[in-house]
Amino acid sequence: MVETVFEVDTDKPPDEQPDPIVNRWHPDVPAVATVKPGETFRVECLDWTGNQVVNDDSANDIRDMRLDPNHHLSGPFEVEGAEPGDILVVDILDLGPFPDHEWGFTGIFEQDNGGGFLTDHFPEARKAIWDLEGVYTSSRHVPDVRFAGLSHPGIVGTSPSHDLLERWNERERALIERGPENETAVNHETREDDPPLALPPEPNEVMLGDMDESRVEEAAEEAARTIPPRENAGNCDIKNLSRGSRVYIPVFVDGAKLITGDLHFSQGDGEITFCGAIEMAGFVDLKVDLIKNGVERFGIDHAMFKPGNVEPQFSEYIVFEGYSVDEEGTQHYKNSTVAMRRACLDAIDYLTNFGYSREQGYILLSTVPVESRIAGIVDLPNTCVTVSVPQEVFEFDVDPDSLEDAPSEARGNVAEPS
Repeated sequence: MVETVFEVDTDKPPDEQPDPIVNRWHPDVPAVATVKPGETFRVECLDWTGNQVVNDDSANDIRDMRLDPNHHLSGPFEVEGAEPGDILVVDILDLGPFPDHEWGFTGIFEQDNGGGFLTDHFPEARKAIWDLEGVYTSSRHVPDVRFAGLSHPGIVGTSPSHDLLERWNERERALIERGPENETAVNHETREDDPPLALPPEPNEVMLGDMDESRVEEAAEEAARTIPPRENAGNCDIKNLSRGSRVYIPVFVDGAKLITGDLHFSQGDGEITFCGAIEMAGFVDLKVDLIKNGVERFGIDHAMFKPGNVEPQFSEYIVFEGYSVDEEGTQHYKNSTVAMRRACLDAIDYLTNFGYSREQGYILLSTVPVESRIAGIVDLPNTCVTVSVPQEVFEFDVDPDSLEDAPSEARGNVAEPS
């Protein structure tokens, strides 16, 4: 039997959990359990919103989402013998939803409350609920689609040292102060709907596990948000970091203090709607080991991983291309973000030929195991990005050669605020 070292209750709020939730990176958060190299253990996780989303046909919960407390994570776990400069090896053995909670959700956030990759095109809250049946999923909000998910933890990371935490905060504040108009490396042009350039420490609704209450207020002023990935891995949202994967993460503090959560049943590359995977509460089984002095031996500054051998088998794709020219026709210099946007928008518009709304198309690109790649980055002035949509996930023919026979009737829609 695998020992469960962290428990959650999906019927209770985050502050009433059996084990204390953490939602920031800080080196002084006490470990909730100690595991040994070579040991297998189970970690239970809330969904990333901490039970804020319910299984219904209204997007009120997405529209009214409290973002400050997210992510709701499990840990930290002390790894016996881990020291700064080591590499923590994490094997992802298994994960899935709780047997009595076999559903997940995807959201499109309001433009002024979270937004998303294409928030200027999709500014209003929407939601899709997904039924989880073994390895397969389907949704009443996106009909005629059924596929095997590529389940993975969105977040696996080690705790930063005080020095690393300070560097994070300094460089991210400096980015905010420079402003988007100075980000000439990506030829950024300021837009009204631009999200913030970074998320500095936010002391509101901070959860630091079992940290002594007398220290929480001070620590909250410097604790880092868990939204972006950094040198400790963290919120990488890599769909291929699934069952059977082995992750190599630098250690920055004694004990490593491993934290995980933000479980995804399935996700496309990019998780473009922001709440873009099929988010779920559930469990993940892990095994850990150590490579002593691994950072120096490997010569790495960031995490790396080997993908597992368990993933859906798709053979036929429709591939959409995008270039560094935005929707207004402005030429950008080798801007892969603009190129990704253009490929996604073309894919979404293509899916409307088969009765899907643009919101359904947006959610499909974010949840189906879509493959996105930088296909070409050397040819001035454009970067080429491709977005590959597997045809087998649809219960009808979406091939371009069959487009003239495509049904025109609407296929329902995603949930809206009531």
